[in-house]
Amino acid sequence: MLVLLALGAGLQETRAPEATSLLGKPLFTPSISPERTAALEKDLAAAEAVLDKEPGSADATIWVGRRMAYLGRYRDAIGVFTTGVSKHPSDPRMLRHRGHRYITTRQFDKAIVDLTKAAALVKGRSDEVEPDGQPNAKNTPTSTLKTNIYYHLGLAHYLAGDFAKAADAYRLCMEHSKNADMQVATAHWQYMTLRRLGREAEAAAVLAPVTQDMAIIENASYHRLLMMYKGATDAATLLAASRAEGLDAVTIGYGVANWHLYNGRKEEARTILTEITDEYRATQWAGFGYVAAEADLARLR
Repeated sequence: MLVLLALGAGLQETRAPEATSLLGKPLFTPSISPERTAALEKDLAAAEAVLDKEPGSADATIWVGRRMAYLGRYRDAIGVFTTGVSKHPSDPRMLRHRGHRYITTRQFDKAIVDLTKAAALVKGRSDEVEPDGQPNAKNTPTSTLKTNIYYHLGLAHYLAGDFAKAADAYRLCMEHSKNADMQVATAHWQYMTLRRLGREAEAAAVLAPVTQDMAIIENASYHRLLMMYKGATDAATLLAASRAEGLDAVTIGYGVANWHLYNGRKEEARTILTEITDEYRATQWAGFGYVAAEADLARLR
């Protein structure tokens, strides 16, 4: 068994990394269970079959790129979306999805360019619900094209350290967030951004509409963090309870670390940020909280 594990680790190291972390470490395709991988490969094959039949279809192109990204093939996904951009230059969805995966691969400047162009393309247009590739428990999509563009644009600016532009993007995102899930997801990043800017009164106003009884389907971690910011939950208790929760552990861990950071407790923040980047690199490096932890650690050096 030890030999097999060693061989598996060696095989991973011989593959080209999908990205390089902001701390200089190679990032390989995240670990996925064999069963999950098989299901995702089947979904990708079906999407590719549709694209083979309809090579000019924007929808088919998007689904191939999305399915590749779910498998951790982020560079391949970017290639698919790049082809889509060239074939469908006026379709903001291509730029929205490529921008997302530029964020995943730590190419923030490219993400900002794509998402800014996408925002210009949707200006004045009606919004549209974005179908989920990995449906939530109620099989109910919670995001739209516009919210995804503004949300990811805000994130790209945030990760690049331009908190003022991030705040502008999150303000637009909140204007288009029409359900509790999008409202808490946006509010979380908007609140953190405003706190990093020292705009505490505006940050407090973001928290005001958040209540314990909101009907949350998929963004429970963001909701729990917002309630912590309001003082309804103890930070240490929330952090301890989240540590075995995979992506939620990273999301909550970053929220708590950032809370320490903008309250002047740099060493407490550094400890949690280091734990995130050390413990979850193999499985969660594509998560936004993980990327943000890298960005803050790099700035704290």
